[in-house]
Amino acid sequence: MEKILIVDDSPTQAIQLKSILVDDYDITIAHTAEEGLSYASTGSYSMILLDVVMPGMDGFTLLKKLQEEIITQSVPVILITSLSDIQHEQLGLTLGAVDYISKPFHPLLVKARVNTHIKLYRYRKQVEHQSMTDQLTGIANRRQHDFYSIIKWNEATRLQVPFSICMFDIDHFKAYNDTFGHPAGDKVIISVAQAISSHFQRSTDFFARYGGEEFVAFFLGDNAARSFEYLQKVRKTVENLDIPHAPSTAERVTISIGGITMIPQRDNSYEVYLKIADTMLYDAKKFGRNKVVWANEKMEQWYEN
Repeated sequence: MEKILIVDDSPTQAIQLKSILVDDYDITIAHTAEEGLSYASTGSYSMILLDVVMPGMDGFTLLKKLQEEIITQSVPVILITSLSDIQHEQLGLTLGAVDYISKPFHPLLVKARVNTHIKLYRYRKQVEHQSMTDQLTGIANRRQHDFYSIIKWNEATRLQVPFSICMFDIDHFKAYNDTFGHPAGDKVIISVAQAISSHFQRSTDFFARYGGEEFVAFFLGDNAARSFEYLQKVRKTVENLDIPHAPSTAERVTISIGGITMIPQRDNSYEVYLKIADTMLYDAKKFGRNKVVWANEKMEQWYEN
């Protein structure tokens, strides 16, 4: 069931809105703008109904803050207000509201407008999902990585928890393609992607195809030593697929892995540490491939023999 957040300082009006929509949607009520911002930033809502006139932070200010947050800027907002003049309506739409309902509102009008914008939101999310999914493997693509890495990096910075970034590359993949052909190469990419993704199923994990035969992942919570041990298991899972490789190059398909674990600080950059993870991947290949090379924020390294 789709979730809707109602932000209204009037308990009577909030309950009235909820009674109109509760049969079709999961409704949450916030009675202050601050409370609404907190709910919106931590929940997964398909729509926000926002009263404009509230004490303290008003609806226009809250709308502006919602549009600035990556996690909420795509959520449709309908403004509910008695300010029915053109200037206020124009301001709300300019700030990012999708619609404007004036008080006193009619239940059928509220239902119709909410249903319309929920349908549009579902369609947009479906299109976004397709644009952020790798068509060959079905996992996230680089575009989705670039989007979610910002969200999770900021989350780890706020919570001050370890953040790990790792890069994966299929060893001698060009030789495999040259020997067996691109259709066979595509099957290898799919098999490797499935094998790796089976290890990244927690809500704090993210795994994507970065391009060609290269993949990227990030996850929260584990220190560098535990991350290094865990990625060795990932590497062995791919090796145990036992996919024959070109005889002149290797016995079976394997991957090399490089990564780093750190606790992000506000002056740190995700892109900088992604490049460090890529350097660790380069070292893993330099040291013979089918290996994991890991680092911590002090650049102390773990090498797999």
